[in-house]
Amino acid sequence: MKISVIVPAFNEEKLLAESLRAIRSAMSAFTERAWETELIVCDNNSSDRTAKIAKEEGAAVVFEPVNQISRARNTGARSATGDWLLFIDADSLPSAALLAGMAGEISGGDCLAGGSTVQMDDGGVILNCLAFGWNAISRLRRWAAGSFVFVETEAFRELNGFSEELYASEEIELFQRLKRLARVRGKRIVILTKHPLSTSARKVKLYSMGEWLRFFVKLVLGLGRPLKSRKACHVWYDGRR
Repeated sequence: MKISVIVPAFNEEKLLAESLRAIRSAMSAFTERAWETELIVCDNNSSDRTAKIAKEEGAAVVFEPVNQISRARNTGARSATGDWLLFIDADSLPSAALLAGMAGEISGGDCLAGGSTVQMDDGGVILNCLAFGWNAISRLRRWAAGSFVFVETEAFRELNGFSEELYASEEIELFQRLKRLARVRGKRIVILTKHPLSTSARKVKLYSMGEWLRFFVKLVLGLGRPLKSRKACHVWYDGRR
């Protein structure tokens, strides 16, 4: 068994080293099972030291010139050689216990893909409520947060990966397709809950409530069409860090 861990990264010099060190440490859950691993960072056309830091931390680095999270993940996946793909965002800190839970599901033989509940690294009433709400939806709908997605490589490639028409919510669209494939194959989609992924709350803090509200109003009024516009999804792409 081989696990390919893929980290998409756009101007992540502030958080990438810490994240990669946490990922390396957590990957002991795989090596303890005598599984092979590889760690791949996809530099998504960064203008900072992202690629240099990734190399210094021992990751293989691939380059995606089009600044889009779907393309970055897909480019990383194309260079992967593992039986399973694990996508982790560059501002997230997985634990060995979380990856051990993932390994247990894979070993069971009836899992096709999955994700994890999340917790913000810097709490507060509003952030905790947002995380609680998302986690409830994630468990109910079996949608994985983009910050932690694991999937059988064969299934991912059969479905042609993440949709490159979308600039946000691409993980939800992927899991809608994965759920259909899982039903056909008689397999399960799993959301791990015992050891939530710690992920950065920076986006909630970097953008005002007004900016987020305007985005969601446009999303609703546009019936989801803004998700296909890089400009409309500026909170992910304007480089604010």
